[in-house]
Amino acid sequence: MMDKVPMTASGYAALEVELKQRQSVERPRIIEHIAEARSHGDLSENAEYHAAKEEQSHNEGRIAELEDKLARADVIDISKLSGDTVKFGATVTLVDEDTEKKTVWQIVGEPEADAKKGRISITSPLARALIGKKKGSTVEVVAPGGAKAYEITKVEWR
Repeated sequence: MMDKVPMTASGYAALEVELKQRQSVERPRIIEHIAEARSHGDLSENAEYHAAKEEQSHNEGRIAELEDKLARADVIDISKLSGDTVKFGATVTLVDEDTEKKTVWQIVGEPEADAKKGRISITSPLARALIGKKKGSTVEVVAPGGAKAYEITKVEWR
């Protein structure tokens, strides 16, 4: 049984773009590098050839990974979601109870998680603590730096 991979429509589109780039741009470029390196003669001591083959292996592995994620994707249309309970796709505003620092996170699928862009994976400890909670609730998360308590001040759908 293949597990479905939840993701937003924009996350799915980003994976499709990366897959097309790797198949139609990277793959031919790497094949060209291999052919050029092969023309330099003895392959056993040809570092350029081995580097190109290594790059090809990495690219093909990523292509297979992307195809697998896209095949198992369970695209969830966030625009159709609503309510005041935190679930997949919600954008949650939190206030750290110790520092009063405000943070905003959108809960997304693993392939599209990017902390720098304010998107955390549904499987992360913080997201797991938030799921099912409502505005005004306090959640405690055990993070690598110790336990943290947050108050949920807003649940939005965007």
